Amino acid sequence: MTAAYLKALHLIFIVTWFAGLFYIVRIFIYQTEANEKPEPDRSILIKEYKKNGRLLWMGITWPSAILTLIFGTSLLMQYPGYLNQGFMHIKLTMVFLLYVYQFSCQYIYKLMQRDEYRYKSIQLRIWNEVATILLVGIVFIIVLKSALSLVWGVIGIILFSVILMMAIRLYKKLREKK
Repeated sequence: MTAAYLKALHLIFIVTWFAGLFYIVRIFIYQTEANEKPEPDRSILIKEYKKNGRLLWMGITWPSAILTLIFGTSLLMQYPGYLNQGFMHIKLTMVFLLYVYQFSCQYIYKLMQRDEYRYKSIQLRIWNEVATILLVGIVFIIVLKSALSLVWGVIGIILFSVILMMAIRLYKKLREKK
């Protein structure tokens, strides 16, 4: 398979993987909040969130994560010189952290499927932003490919993270007023 096809497939599965990562934590949030509702709403909503979570997680997110890894590895095998470049080490470290995030979401997924609610919805809302932060970092490092850009990228990620946390707190205050 040519590099252009590998790159296209890699990008497609990156997009679907991130879509799954972004949405699964939203389902966790909704399921956690549904757990606080009175019956019969509670049972109906939780059953639906479990079903949707299972379809998303097992049907889209995990397959996309695996295919992203396969096509990304195939690209590195075609272009092994990338492994000698500093930006690729940083990118691969961030991708490793993304897989750690995936496995942590798998842990939460299993808890939620067993009706174990160990996290509050605000904690999950914050956790939901971790994938966003990693996405921003990965995109900047792969597009810009320079150490100076990385410094600015890290500064940008920190500022972006602070803004996200402030937005989450503001959203929480607005929700509590209602």
